[in-house]
Amino acid sequence: MIEKTLVLIKPDAFKRRLTGEIIARFERVGLKLEKMKLIKPTKEIVERHYPDDEEWLELVGEKTIKTYQKYNLNLIDDLGTDDALEIGKKIRKWLIQYVVSGPVVAIVISGNHAVEVVRKLVGNTVPVFAELGTIRGDYSLDSPDFADKEKRSIQNLVHASGNKQEAKKEIALWFS
Repeated sequence: MIEKTLVLIKPDAFKRRLTGEIIARFERVGLKLEKMKLIKPTKEIVERHYPDDEEWLELVGEKTIKTYQKYNLNLIDDLGTDDALEIGKKIRKWLIQYVVSGPVVAIVISGNHAVEVVRKLVGNTVPVFAELGTIRGDYSLDSPDFADKEKRSIQNLVHASGNKQEAKKEIALWFS
């Protein structure tokens, strides 16, 4: 099934000059670049990109809590709370600051099962958990506990739409 999805090459990847390598990874598996642009995103577009609903915020907070539990770390020391919703709100704020901090390459990619293939290529959103051979696994070592101590979001190089509905919404947002 031919699908379209959105990829954002984030400021940390652009700064490290990984843009061409990341794009090549998508092309090598047969995915097609439909549209691409280099932009300095506004706070408004990034705020619309990252959901502000409680369900999404709690999910983000719960992922962070699980990482802290896995490594037997203290949430209160790093984040001042152990409430998933409050943690999600902090992380969303840091994500917005991170994405607006520099240039972003926005790409519409199409191909057979593009959403799923792109997600596999980019790897786990937490780079330290990403498999070697994925973009995040090969080029980033960031983790929630390290990022939280510095009061910033995880620098994970790329964003990839999570499903077809999200891809459709994000493509409309970034390529309106």
